Amino acid sequence: MGRLTTVGVRNAKPGRHSDGDGLYLLVKASGSRTWLLRVQVDGKRRDIGLGSVDLATSSIDGLIEIPLLHRRRLSLAEARVKCAALRKAAEAGLDPVLERDRDRRGIPTFEEVAEQTHAALKGQWAPRQQDAFLTSLRQHAFPKIGNHRVDRVKVDDIQGVLRPIWEVIPDAASKVRQRIGTVLNFAHSKGWRPMEAPSKSVSINLPKRKPGGNYAAMPYAEVPAFVGMLSSSPETIGRLALLFTIHTAARSGETRNAQWSQIDFEKRLWHRPAELMKMRKPHIVTLNAAAIAILKRVESLRQANSDLLFPGAKGNALSDMTLSKILREAKLPYTVHGFRSSFRDWAAENMPHIPDPVAEVALAHSVPEKVVAAYKRTKFIAMRESLLEGWAVHCTVSNTLSDIGVS
Repeated sequence: MGRLTTVGVRNAKPGRHSDGDGLYLLVKASGSRTWLLRVQVDGKRRDIGLGSVDLATSSIDGLIEIPLLHRRRLSLAEARVKCAALRKAAEAGLDPVLERDRDRRGIPTFEEVAEQTHAALKGQWAPRQQDAFLTSLRQHAFPKIGNHRVDRVKVDDIQGVLRPIWEVIPDAASKVRQRIGTVLNFAHSKGWRPMEAPSKSVSINLPKRKPGGNYAAMPYAEVPAFVGMLSSSPETIGRLALLFTIHTAARSGETRNAQWSQIDFEKRLWHRPAELMKMRKPHIVTLNAAAIAILKRVESLRQANSDLLFPGAKGNALSDMTLSKILREAKLPYTVHGFRSSFRDWAAENMPHIPDPVAEVALAHSVPEKVVAAYKRTKFIAMRESLLEGWAVHCTVSNTLSDIGVS
């Protein structure tokens, strides 16, 4: 039971009057009355204003819709409740001032914070990471939690985003999870969220992934039928990008972020800069006839406002999901990245006269320079050209769709 009474608050003389449990009434010589909370935060005493005294109300019954922590005029009963709530927040390790002011400042939504996170941190990322960050969140997170206040995004909300893609596209799901965490940690640093992003608890209740970290790869014998299906389907930028990815054995991100300035039609080369590469080293791809044909077709569709080979509708890079979706719609249990394994298996079994290091370099895998130097460099390039031309021929051999389980 507090020491003050409603009548005592109304008639109190100038000075500081304790109600107990850290709550004080401050009365100035002018007669103005305010509430103050004295509390220990991180071992230090802090005085926190709670609001002015409301002498017209003596009960917490019939509260209006404004939450108590956000009200600026308080009766004695309301001041005691607010005092107790902020004291508990301090005992839990939270900042009571942030809790008091949380909705006065207005807590932004998850989508708003994601945009701010991207603007603040994109300078630290490679170009393809800059595009992928918001693209993946728009694809998977914003539809489910974009309108949530960022301080109210909980573990089960994050699980709701991840559950539909956790097993189907595990690599993308892991990236979405990491990016959600980055947004929530950014919000915490701005005082919009009382705690950092949850970590281990997110995996609880998510489906168990199959053991092994390899990407599901289409057997190389099935690739020609799939390529034939893509080629005979209605033409889209996404399908053209996937065909180009298959014929060049490229990574999805390398294709989606490729630019016209990197293409040498005369020498049939694709000069990929270091920032586009996983190993952060520039790499040259020899372009086979099928890849050149795709580029010629895409060139006729080129957008004036974009240097990307395969731009999205707004001129920016395609989402990593755009290519994966094509496989899902065909009800095939494979990944885009898996076509690199398809190529590698084909090369090992069907091109025995081509040394393994040539296939590894074609995939932009790290190969010691002394291994490359064991061949004349011109011969090494010629072998890569032969290898990828052979792959293009294999991919365009006519097989039936039933060979890949498509009816």
